[in-house]
Amino acid sequence: MPQAMPLNWMIIYLFIFSMFILINIKMYFNFESNPIKKFNLFNKKNNWKW
Repeated sequence: MPQAMPLNWMIIYLFIFSMFILINIKMYFNFESNPIKKFNLFNKKNNWKW
């Protein structure tokens, strides 16, 4: 970053970047902890019993 850029812009950019990362992590954990997906994987994994 150039020295002439004020510090407030850098703080705003870091805030937007951190919010983007938090949204991505939240969506990833919601996708991984989907109960329907876990139930389907559980049924497929235990398919050999039937």
